Amino acid sequence: MPSLELRNDVYRRPLALALARLGFGPGWVSVDVGAGAGDVAVELARLSGPAGRVYAVDSSPLARDETARAAARAGEAQVVALTQRAEELALPEQVDLAFCRFLLLHVEEPLAVLRQMAAVVRPGGFVVAEEPITTAGRVDGRPLSMPAARHQDVGALLPALFCQAGLELVDAWAEAPAGAGPGPVASYLAELTEVDPGDDPIVLPPLVTVIARAPSAATGS
Repeated sequence: MPSLELRNDVYRRPLALALARLGFGPGWVSVDVGAGAGDVAVELARLSGPAGRVYAVDSSPLARDETARAAARAGEAQVVALTQRAEELALPEQVDLAFCRFLLLHVEEPLAVLRQMAAVVRPGGFVVAEEPITTAGRVDGRPLSMPAARHQDVGALLPALFCQAGLELVDAWAEAPAGAGPGPVASYLAELTEVDPGDDPIVLPPLVTVIARAPSAATGS
């Protein structure tokens, strides 16, 4: 698995843009579903501050423990690490934001996960997902592939899945880091595929970001 530092370097802008678009900040309560080692959860905690709270949810107990350690190192005590399957997501309170990244391509039913995420968000709150279109990536003009992923191109379907989950689309876009020769893009691809691309031109898989709003309790829509 590629290092979190590399992943965050090459895909840093979509997350920053999404959070800025929401006005995410102090006091927000959020959940990072499929939190892994907790890099995004710790960043959410940093932005939401002492008055906020972040639930970091992952199906792996090892990931839960790593998230707790990362939060402790960063001094972000408001990170609550939980072991849950995304399809069975349940929290002790409603949240302002439910977020996932590189999760839906691995789960059995992406729509079911989005519906669970929508269910834990307060009325008028937000659901954000960031997922790739793997085969749209290119190395020296050749398409990439991720055979181990159940839905390697789920990013291409993401806006429609949000609508099917009963969410109101707010914004959606795709972003693909590119490069040639040594650098973060080449290093990330080498760790992802275990093949050094050398000086070949690279377009990493576009990451589709979708921001949606949960129905308002007042209007029911």
